[in-house]
Amino acid sequence: MLTTRYVTGSPNWLDLGTPDLETATAFYGGLFGWEFRSAGPDAGGYGMFQLDGRTAAGGMTVPPEQGPPSWNIYFQSPDADATADAVRGGGGTVLFEPMDVFDLGRMAVFTDPSDILFGTWQPGRNKGLDVAAEPGSLCWLELYTPDQNDALAFYTGVFGWETSMMALPGGTGAYTMAHPAGEAAETMFAGVVPLSSDPTETGAYWLPYFEVPDCDASVAKAGELGGTVRMPPVELEGVGRFAKLADPTGARFAVIQGAQVAQENAEAA
Repeated sequence: MLTTRYVTGSPNWLDLGTPDLETATAFYGGLFGWEFRSAGPDAGGYGMFQLDGRTAAGGMTVPPEQGPPSWNIYFQSPDADATADAVRGGGGTVLFEPMDVFDLGRMAVFTDPSDILFGTWQPGRNKGLDVAAEPGSLCWLELYTPDQNDALAFYTGVFGWETSMMALPGGTGAYTMAHPAGEAAETMFAGVVPLSSDPTETGAYWLPYFEVPDCDASVAKAGELGGTVRMPPVELEGVGRFAKLADPTGARFAVIQGAQVAQENAEAA
């Protein structure tokens, strides 16, 4: 389970690159209750999406010529420079060399061997997101990749991840999950999914999931706010009810109503 007890290799930050920050702020504010707070005049327009005064994500304007609208995931490292070396050694690419962000921490941005974007955050004064696995915050990740084995070998080499497996309902296969090195399997934070196994996905990328109290209500609200439903709500036994969405500019994400909440809602209906 994703928590704010960050260790090496765990996701500790995410941010939105969007061509229209005002529209994004209105959308995610209406959907999750976030408020955008600028990081100040020296931060180049970067700011924080806050949930009840706690940082749930970062965000900034990214012109279309610099890249498509997207959510970007960062994993904790004790040494961003060493992580950059490991990325190169594993066949990835360093897009932005490690750099200090004031006294907040040190960051770098990469692509893996399948050209999937991700980053690393070496904490300084900023240890990472203030909230996780609560309604309106990041609770899970999925990596959609053309080669599951190669992806696992790469990220294991870079961050030391370990994996566990969960049988899918109906004997349809198994779901591979990652957790930080040396930690219990219960600290899993991501699934690694072959791109060919999911017809709703047309490109390799990291997909963030945000916890919501009611999946169907959130999907309806996203539509009202100008978002797109890429996959309608689906129930997965023991996991919960989830759906895949895109915001008004096309940034992809998912929402999930955890199994316990889904059961409580069903019993109350």
